[in-house]
Amino acid sequence: FAVLDKVAQTIEIRDLSNSVTKTVKPPVQTNDIFYGGTASLLLSSATSVVLFDIQQQKVIAELNTPPVKYAVWNHDASMVALLSKHTITIANKTLSQSCLIHETIRIKSGAWDDSGVFIYSTLNHIKYALFQGDNGIIQTLEQPIYLTRIKGKTIYCLDRTARPRSITIDPTEYKFKLALVQNKYDEVLNIIRTSNLVGQSIIAYLQKKGFPEIALHFVQDKKTRFELAIECGNLEVALETAKSIDRPECWTKLAQQALKQGNHKASPLATPTHIYIVETAYQRTKNFDRLSFLYLAVGSKDKLGKMQVIAEKRGDQMSKFHNALYSGDVRARIAVLRDVGMQPLAYLTAKTNGLDELAEEILASAGMKESDVESVSFGTSTLGPPPVVTASANLLWPSLATEENFFDKALANGHVTDYINGEVAIDGATTLDSWEAGEPEAALNGEDAEPEEGEGWDLDEPVDEPDVTHLNASEDVVPEDEGDAAGASPGVGEPELWARNSPFAADHAAAGSFESAMQLLHRQIGAVNFTPLKAQFMALYRSAHLYFSPTASLPPLHFHVRRDPEVRLPVIRRTLASIQSGELNEGYRFVSAGKLADAATSFKTVLLMLMLVTVTTKEEASDLQETIASTREYLLGVTLELERRRVVAEDPSNVRRSLELAAYFAHCKLQPAHLILALRNAMSVFTKARNPVAAAKFAQRLVDLKPDAKVVAQARQIINAGANGRDTVEISYDEFTDFEVCAASYTPIYKGSPLVKDPFTGACFLPDYLGKLCPLTEVTEIGAHASGLPVPR
Repeated sequence: FAVLDKVAQTIEIRDLSNSVTKTVKPPVQTNDIFYGGTASLLLSSATSVVLFDIQQQKVIAELNTPPVKYAVWNHDASMVALLSKHTITIANKTLSQSCLIHETIRIKSGAWDDSGVFIYSTLNHIKYALFQGDNGIIQTLEQPIYLTRIKGKTIYCLDRTARPRSITIDPTEYKFKLALVQNKYDEVLNIIRTSNLVGQSIIAYLQKKGFPEIALHFVQDKKTRFELAIECGNLEVALETAKSIDRPECWTKLAQQALKQGNHKASPLATPTHIYIVETAYQRTKNFDRLSFLYLAVGSKDKLGKMQVIAEKRGDQMSKFHNALYSGDVRARIAVLRDVGMQPLAYLTAKTNGLDELAEEILASAGMKESDVESVSFGTSTLGPPPVVTASANLLWPSLATEENFFDKALANGHVTDYINGEVAIDGATTLDSWEAGEPEAALNGEDAEPEEGEGWDLDEPVDEPDVTHLNASEDVVPEDEGDAAGASPGVGEPELWARNSPFAADHAAAGSFESAMQLLHRQIGAVNFTPLKAQFMALYRSAHLYFSPTASLPPLHFHVRRDPEVRLPVIRRTLASIQSGELNEGYRFVSAGKLADAATSFKTVLLMLMLVTVTTKEEASDLQETIASTREYLLGVTLELERRRVVAEDPSNVRRSLELAAYFAHCKLQPAHLILALRNAMSVFTKARNPVAAAKFAQRLVDLKPDAKVVAQARQIINAGANGRDTVEISYDEFTDFEVCAASYTPIYKGSPLVKDPFTGACFLPDYLGKLCPLTEVTEIGAHASGLPVPR
């Protein structure tokens, strides 16, 4: 067993005689330890729980949680509940979090039910929690209890006086929800029939979780039943309940849903007279304008004629004009215009449609002649409805054939069929009797034991001639396609395949899966602040998706752009080579021109872009790491020089700090052309500060790089001046000892001194900056555990 020494921060492994056999140093500051599986421990710190392998002495997994008081494993050790003061974190055996539950009242204890539900007690309640996050109250308590075991409907526990007690509970609610989550619909139906669980809260739960079709089978309230039918698209039930309620808002909502499905009429089996659902809804609400437009859309000219007659009886001139326009009846349009006193429009309509006699009649009725009308030339009018190619009044939109769901079958049969692993159970008694009698199983089913060759293929069955008489019946319904697509389900989308096929965050961002991209960056490079990456994420997504609008009245078509037609991965807008030749070279030019602020911005942008680069070979991965290291050195060096210039401007008396920063800048690993600039800068700064000895050392390094002759001559003068000189300002800089520059404090970290690194750039920091945001990237966490960017195999 293991014992934690909190003072010494060690874990002692002891045998049954209580002798220490092994001592292990925990990887984090540990407050408590719990069982974590074979040869493993759960280490509880102030901010997380760590799964620690004692034998290998390495961290297997880590989960961020509040301080944990108890860890409760289920019966097969596949799930664990981590109990804190006010939270419960449920995770699997590798500490992958399933859910986090927060309670306002202190949590006392907990235990797992045999079915995989976690039961826990607070100060005044017994509650349950499912693995996907649903929780609720089972029972109210008068006194706090401490759970020890859950068996069926009985809870075994201890009260505050440590006396054992047993409490009987009603597990119906959480068993119902668990059965729903696990798709055990037979159990759900059995609970619905045998318990009084049904209520508004359960109906609301079913709607929230996306099971309105289940709630529809046992809801009696007509309004609720109508809303559920609309939500799950059951038009027949919705029509039935709408007739019972008979309110305008119900008919309007039913018409909208029927139009969305393209289902103009109810099922022929339910309504032999083929009553149109949309037509019925519009008739009940007296929505004549929509009714006319519906007839125009489905090409029903005879119904448009009837609507014209109805409009005349109603005396609605605008409706008469609309119906005349929809049906293409020019004379009816002219009649409406004359009735409302618009003689000029009536005359122009007749004239442009070639009705000259009617036009003269209109002029005569107005007391005018054709010579009195100004000469206005018009071409022949083409205004009219489009020709009906295929009348769709009797057609339904094509849809996939779907089987009757489990609840429909169960309610129709009046009983629940027994299921074993998704198959109907066989009558065990009959089968055993037949085995005992030695009868073959096929004989019991009325079949021969040895069927003849070809018998099962029905090759000798007579072929019936197809009945084609129904094709001429205009009122018959065209049957739905029962081809290969019947019962099919949609496949996996292209963006989801991109995210599945790639370990690179760039591909996930291009697929629109920003959450998984952020999780990858967190694991690979320790990213914690993603605000600077928002623009990069959006650019990646936009570059991998194309929208094309063939028709202005329709939504655009969405195309996913691959980087290679044969590889299901997205196109990435920027490659490593393009970044090197673009933004990185631009940063180099800024350094050469002395525009250090612009250079710092360019190098920081380059680091952000390198986080979202994909590579295909080990050589590219190696080149990527070298580019990251080089960009880090440049960004650090430029930042040091900017800091030096700030110190000179704001605190001129602080010469020592100015000299140190200049020396550290010259220490950065830059290209020779830029290192010459850094050395010349240090040489000049140290000479002006009357530190000739140090200036001579920088001058010697400058000469070794073989710059221009003019620069060499200037450097040799400084070398000669420093031969017999003496430095006046002492600085913290030892060129004979290897050191790294802390990228936050701008101070040296000499070899052998403790340090922490940024997991992405490799920049070094003093231990005081552990857990803080890296100032170079403003994205990654200093000292975070990270696996590194993926390397192709």
